[in-house]
Amino acid sequence: MRKFGKQLLAGPYLVWIIGFIILPVFAVLYYALTNSAGSFTMENIAAIAEPVHLKALFLALKLAVICTLICLLLSYPLAMILNNMKIEEHSFVVFLFVLPMWMNFMLRILAWQMLLSNNGIINSLLKTLGFSGINLMNTPTAVVFGMVYDYLPFMILPIYNALVRIRKDLIEAARDLGAGNLLVFFKIILPLSLSGVFSGIIMVFVPALTSFVISDLLGGGKVLLIGNVIEQSFMQGMDWHLGSGLSIVLMIFVIASMAFMNRQDKENEGGNAVW
Repeated sequence: MRKFGKQLLAGPYLVWIIGFIILPVFAVLYYALTNSAGSFTMENIAAIAEPVHLKALFLALKLAVICTLICLLLSYPLAMILNNMKIEEHSFVVFLFVLPMWMNFMLRILAWQMLLSNNGIINSLLKTLGFSGINLMNTPTAVVFGMVYDYLPFMILPIYNALVRIRKDLIEAARDLGAGNLLVFFKIILPLSLSGVFSGIIMVFVPALTSFVISDLLGGGKVLLIGNVIEQSFMQGMDWHLGSGLSIVLMIFVIASMAFMNRQDKENEGGNAVW
């Protein structure tokens, strides 16, 4: 009876999964594999091969990779600094990371518009210092700035959590045996924190690849990512079949990248166990 009660408590979650995950996925699959007459077709998926769609997809992949690399380069040193500060309340550190996310997403992007516009704060400061202004708005650079700002906490948190879990006695033993800072980092800290690195890469790369709002606001319609193409197909062209077909292709890229990173994570865990 108690077991049945536990299963009953899981009912709302099952309804949520079916209503908001499984059914929408099936709806996307249906529209992707049919035309306006309801007949089966692969044209919607094959539309990704069109030059405009390929260009948008490759640009989205490029910016997502750049954003992920920048977030990684910024997050790992910061996570190490915070870990070495010996802060007793780790929840306070997590609070600092999450705090900027309490602000509305649109407000944060609009703030970057004020910073990067031709008459914005950055250009005004440069002109005050005697330099010429730079054109940042409506460029891929502005989109990357917005992505890094929004997704940086998703990279810092898993890396910081991985670093916190590293046993200090391992590092102390290595130092007692004569290992220097570089050797300790590359032989102990980095291998044991790779699980956090892989998790952070997934958590940043996936939303960056599928993003369209940031490129809309900071790209000014001049930076067309695959997410923008899909959004326009649904909202402007009202072509749900094309939008669903392109969504399936993007979904394949996302699933493939997540599967690859999960495989690398498991291989790394096995290597750490042997080491």
